[in-house]
Amino acid sequence: MEYKGLTLDKFQEDAIKAIDENKSVVVSAPTGSGKTLIADYIIGRDLKRGIRVIYTAPIKALSNQKYRDFSKDYGEENIGLMTGDIVRNPTAPVLIMTTEVYRNMVLSRDPLIDEVSYVVLDEIHYINDFERGYVWEESIIFSPKHIRFLCLSATIPNAEQFASWIEAIKGHKVEVIKHNIRPVPLRKGFYDFQLGFCTLEEVRDIVEAPDYHRIVRGHGKQRKKNLVQKPDHVQLIRDLKDKIPCLFFVFSRNLCQKMAVELMEARVFQPNPKISEYVTKKLAQAPPEVSQLETAQILRRTLPYGIGFHHAGELPVIKELVEELFAMGWINVLYVTETFAVGINMPAKTVCFESLRKYDGIQFRYLTSKEYFQIAGRAGRRGIDREGYAYVMIDRRDFDYKRFRQITDEDKDPIVSQFRLSVNTVLNLIKNHDEEEIQEILCNSFSSYQQYGERFRLMRNYRSHNAFDRLRKKLEKMGYIYEGGLTDKGEFASKIYSDEIITSEVFATNFYKRLNIYQVLLILGCLAYEGSEKIEFRDLFKNKSADRLKHIVSDNGWMKKEKRFRSIDDVNALLYPAYNKKDIFFIIDNTNMPEGDIIRFFRQIIDRIRQIRKASQNQEVITMMDDCQTIVQDCIKEVDII
Repeated sequence: MEYKGLTLDKFQEDAIKAIDENKSVVVSAPTGSGKTLIADYIIGRDLKRGIRVIYTAPIKALSNQKYRDFSKDYGEENIGLMTGDIVRNPTAPVLIMTTEVYRNMVLSRDPLIDEVSYVVLDEIHYINDFERGYVWEESIIFSPKHIRFLCLSATIPNAEQFASWIEAIKGHKVEVIKHNIRPVPLRKGFYDFQLGFCTLEEVRDIVEAPDYHRIVRGHGKQRKKNLVQKPDHVQLIRDLKDKIPCLFFVFSRNLCQKMAVELMEARVFQPNPKISEYVTKKLAQAPPEVSQLETAQILRRTLPYGIGFHHAGELPVIKELVEELFAMGWINVLYVTETFAVGINMPAKTVCFESLRKYDGIQFRYLTSKEYFQIAGRAGRRGIDREGYAYVMIDRRDFDYKRFRQITDEDKDPIVSQFRLSVNTVLNLIKNHDEEEIQEILCNSFSSYQQYGERFRLMRNYRSHNAFDRLRKKLEKMGYIYEGGLTDKGEFASKIYSDEIITSEVFATNFYKRLNIYQVLLILGCLAYEGSEKIEFRDLFKNKSADRLKHIVSDNGWMKKEKRFRSIDDVNALLYPAYNKKDIFFIIDNTNMPEGDIIRFFRQIIDRIRQIRKASQNQEVITMMDDCQTIVQDCIKEVDII
């Protein structure tokens, strides 16, 4: 079978056949094997039939890339983008969105869903994510019966169990398509400071030798300084020789930049004047202040040598420059953070890992095998490379043979339920379902199916039912539910998807009347702010409105318990200039907060504004939201690109 001039692999043919039979399909196939072509087939077919298709992605960067790709293929008029903070062409026949946006649409029974044939759930293994996994589960549970799913992932060890669950709760056939052959074979290896390229076993034999740890970790005269070193990434690149381009994954933004400079200073590569010309031309199209940013200045030095870095702390225009150069084949080594593995579809000949440990926002931990293979899967370019290579730098001081082998051998991590009930879910269950339906839905979680198998509907999931009862009682007590239905405040909260209670207590009561427009903006900013103790500001821009808001918070029982309102000073330092019509570069210059994080902060505020505007029936609140949105958008308009 051929599609768009390409001869299809058997797994692609099998998936398309199942789709034409109106089945849902779970596809487990390696990165780069052509899973997206199956989604492409659905889009092309249903565009001709005048039926809507939704494509969901786990992160905004991937949503944005798919929007650009599909717009090129099918025309901008046929493609829409919905990521919370950005909404473009929302009535288009093909809608690209984050999974959260889709979940919110099905929970609120958006009429647009009635016209949808297929929903593509890309990177379905995100259902394992402790923080966000429930979003994928709820997306499936609350979708109408007519919806069919195309679930895509590199590997799903328990794909049959997952498909059986969908089949059981949705009442239609689900086909599992597995393809284990990579289009470009992957050669995995390790890199030791002494052995160079090596196997785990070779490192183990040294580390487990008699007296090794006594000599290395001894005291006094026994201790031999510098006997054990971490491998040098510069030497690793030198040893790679003909195995470039290389994506070098580093789990720290600062280290990304530091390593890029170190490699540049080692003069491993010769400068390319064409790159310098391209960088100059690209930056000339951006506001002049962009060239003065530290990230831009470092890249001006490293990029001519074919060395770059890419992370979420950069402005969109800077990331776009690096991506363009990489796509043109002018980058030899690109130091990247983990988001590059999901958000950007740009493979390389070689992938290197600075470490197998990362900070996940809570603790330092080892990668899961799924995370390792997600990243390693970027190695090997179809139609270009005969093999792809993945190398892990070994630090003998943290060497754990059994753990390293478990991570890098094969992806054995099954899909596991992370189902949990939010305030929003409970309110929408009460709003849209009777008691009998609610009890059935609470039994429909993947965790119930994993626990009870085919008997899942007969068995009460006490954890889900107890959580539902607790939340319902709390919401009744707080005035969101009355006599089995939602109050006006409950109706409002049912359309808010994070911080439902705080947002509703401010904007669905008369509380907002105590606030001026700037204080409203400050509250939204406090809810969106994800700062840390490391963030500093040159000027805090102290003002009466911010001081007054602190008093309002301290005098309010429920507000003073909310930790995020302790960040009023930091949030004020970011928002006061915007309120006074200063541009984004004024704000960037006042703080050490990465410019990419500042843009994300403002986008998060816009997302919350849009939710409140949609939830409220109060014209005064709607006008406030419009004013706040204008302030934020005017501030970031020069640098905010998709």
